[in-house]
Parts: sequence; structure tokens; C-alpha cells
Amino acid sequence: MNISLKITIGFVLIIVLSGLSFFVNNKLSAEVNRNTEFLTNSESIIRNSAQIHKRIIDMQGAFRGYLLTSNENFLQPYYLGMKEVPALFKEQKTLIQDSPIQERKLDSIEEMHYEWIEYANTLIEAKKRTINTEFNFSKDYLYLFENKLQKEVGKKINDEIAVKFKEFDAHEYKVRQARRERLTQSIATTGKVSITLAIITLTIGIVSAIYITHIISKRISTMVSLADGISRGKFDQINDKANDEMTKLSYSLNIMSEKLNKSFKDLGKKNKELDQFAYVVSHDLKAPLRGMYNIINWIQEDLGQELSGDLKKYMEMLKGRIERLESLISGLLEYARIGRVAKEKEEVNVRELLYEIGDMIVPDHFTLEVKEPMPVLFTEKIRLQQVFTNLISNAVKYHGGTKGTVTVECKETDSYYKFIVKDDGIGIEPEYHEKIFKIFQTLREKNESESTGIGLAIVKKIIEDKKGNIKVISDKGKGASFEFTWPKELVKENTE
Repeated sequence: MNISLKITIGFVLIIVLSGLSFFVNNKLSAEVNRNTEFLTNSESIIRNSAQIHKRIIDMQGAFRGYLLTSNENFLQPYYLGMKEVPALFKEQKTLIQDSPIQERKLDSIEEMHYEWIEYANTLIEAKKRTINTEFNFSKDYLYLFENKLQKEVGKKINDEIAVKFKEFDAHEYKVRQARRERLTQSIATTGKVSITLAIITLTIGIVSAIYITHIISKRISTMVSLADGISRGKFDQINDKANDEMTKLSYSLNIMSEKLNKSFKDLGKKNKELDQFAYVVSHDLKAPLRGMYNIINWIQEDLGQELSGDLKKYMEMLKGRIERLESLISGLLEYARIGRVAKEKEEVNVRELLYEIGDMIVPDHFTLEVKEPMPVLFTEKIRLQQVFTNLISNAVKYHGGTKGTVTVECKETDSYYKFIVKDDGIGIEPEYHEKIFKIFQTLREKNESESTGIGLAIVKKIIEDKKGNIKVISDKGKGASFEFTWPKELVKENTE
């Protein structure tokens, strides 16, 4: 399965779970909202029921007060109830329109209330007629009093209304309590479902990320190890059986490793052949040159007295050219071997090495000044010796004066040492600063035996092979300063 498909599946699962979570939470939230709205509506129903019952009780009290006192002021609450109670019944019907049971109870209460109003209105009208006659009681009032009031017809209606209100309120409280429990349950369920889905989504996301990261990082680590091995000359192969995008990369690395392995084997074979060829060429070329040099010496020894001055001069020039040609052959061989033939590393005290070189190549009329501190390195002594020997030798040979000073100092950095070889000679013009490091390039005459034009090229190649760099800071008549870096293969600091 492709990595992109695995990532897509992981994202799809997370998106589906997120959508499911949204859908479930939305549904549960709707349930919570419905229960909350019902409870709010139920509170309004209970409050409205209390108001209706209170108005009816006020009307009943006003009715009784008027019958007892014949004072119409008592009827004000009665008439106020006549106006307000119908509106309250209408509002209540709107609130309970989704409850048929409550609607029937309210209809029964309303019917009994209007029945009581009809009974009360009859008695009130009869009472008013009694007040306006010369007798204390009119016949119709006496009839109503004996057949209605004394028989507690109105009281029975009021008692039944009170019972109905209790039933109405009790049912509403019961339903509201059930809804409150459902609300509590729905809130708890919403919380549990939300947390569960969130945990599942988060878990899948984390597991997917860890899984994909693991398989990718593990395989990338394997590829990095292979690439690192290739850089160190170890040409292994990756056994990648997965069939995805990274398999192609593994296949490409395997091919590269195989081709590099073959190329290095071929290169090693060719280098070996080249070394053999160089040895043969060196031997075959140097042998005739040494023979020619010996012949010239014999001629000079045997016929020295018979040779003219010019001929002796030509003989010396010929010997110089032969020596220069031999030096060129040796230099070319050394230049070709740099970087291909490893030299054994050893502990090198740089200060002692410089003084050894000075004793060999610095004449008495020159001063070699070695500034402290100088490090102790674990490196290829022969290569470092070649570099210092060439630089110090050039400073002496091309000084241009009878006396001179060559100064060597060292500056330490985090990863390398910078060595500075400075002289007080004739200097080098800036336009030749790059030219002097090229092979066969020299600022001296070609017929000078010591000037092969290959010494600084060897120095630069050695330093670059050690991942360092070299440059010259100079101007005509102001001496020359060669600065080069050498890797910090530190053993211990020289504290002497």
C-alpha cells in the first residue's frame, strides 16, 4: 500500500469521526435544547395556572362578600376576574397545546368556572333586585338562596375546580420532573459521547501519525545509513519489500550503490595499473637520464682539460636540465599519488617538526622563528612535512637577499588550525596569487634547476585533500604570507 494512500486513509478516518462527532453532538444538543425549552414552558404553565386559580378564588371571595354586605365595592375583583380570566385561559391553552391530557383538564376547569359564573351572576342580579325593593328579599332571590346557596351548589363547583387545578398542576409537575431527568441524562450522555468520540479521534490521529512517522523514519534511517556507508566506501543493498513511493528511492539507492561499487572497483584497478605504469615510466625515464648524467660526468672527468670554456658551460647547463627533468618526473609522480595512497598517521609535535625542517633546508644566514603555542597532532606526518618544507624552502630560495627571516605561527579554531608561514622577501604581485598554485606555473626562469613549478601545486593538493584551504597574502617588495588550514586531529596541547 502506498504511503500516500495510508496517509489518506488516516485523514479520512479522522474526518469521518469528526463528522460523526459533529452529527451526534448536534443531535444530542437538539435533545438538550428541546428538554430545556419544555422545562421553561412548563414553568410558564405552572405560573399561569397559579394566576388563573388566584383570580378565580378572588372572584369567589368578592362574590361572597357582596352577598353578605350588599356592598358593590366587593364586586370589583369579581368584575376584574371576568376580564382577565378568559385571557389567561387562552394563554394557557397556547402553552399546553402539545399535551392533550392537560388540554382536557383545562377545558374541564374552564367549563366549571363558567358554570360557576352563571350561578354567581344569577345570585348577584337577584341580590341587586332585592336591594331595590321595599322588602328585604325578593321571591327569586329567596328561591335561589334556598335551592342554590343553601345547598352549596357554588361551593361544590369551586371545590371541584380546586381539585381539577391540583390534578392539572400535579400532572405538570410529574411531566416536568420526567423531562428534568431526561435533560440531566441527555447532558450526561452528550458529555460522555463527546469525550468518547474525541478520545477515539485523537487516538486514531496519534496512532496514524506515529505509525506513518515510524515506517517513514525507519526506512529513511536505513537509506541514510546506506548513503553514509556509500560515502565511506561500503556499498551495501537495501532489502525493501514494500511497494510504495519510497521503494523507488530504495531501488535507486541500490542501483547507485551497485554502480558506485563497480566504478570504485574499476577505479581501484585502473589506479593500480596507473601506479604500475608510473613506476615503470619513472624507472624507465630516470634510468636514461641518470645514464646521460653519468656520461657527462665521465666526459668532464676524462676530457676536462681539453674542453673549451663554452663547452664546459654547455655541459653544466645540460646537467642542470637533466636534474630538472628528473625533479619534474618525481614531482609528477608525487602529485598523482596524493589522495590515492594513504599515509600512516602518527603523533606529530609541530614545533619539533618545524625545527627539523629548519635544520635541513634553512641556511645559517636565515632565521626560522616558530611562535608558540604549536599543537601536537595525530596526522600524516609526511604530508604535513611536505607542506611546510615547500613553503619554507620557497621563502628561502626566492627571498632575494643575503639575510632573511621566516616566521611560522598557528591560530586555533573549533575544527581546525590555521598555520601562517611568513617571510620578508621580494613578495608576489596580486595578479600571480592564483597562478603560483597551478602545476608547472613558476615566476622564475625555466632554466633554473630548482624551479619545477610543481611544488606549490603539490602543497595545494595535499591541503585540499585534507579538506583545508590555502591562500597567499602578498604584494611586490613586501614579503609573502602563506596561510593554510589543517584539520584539528588533536592529541594534546603542547605546553612545553
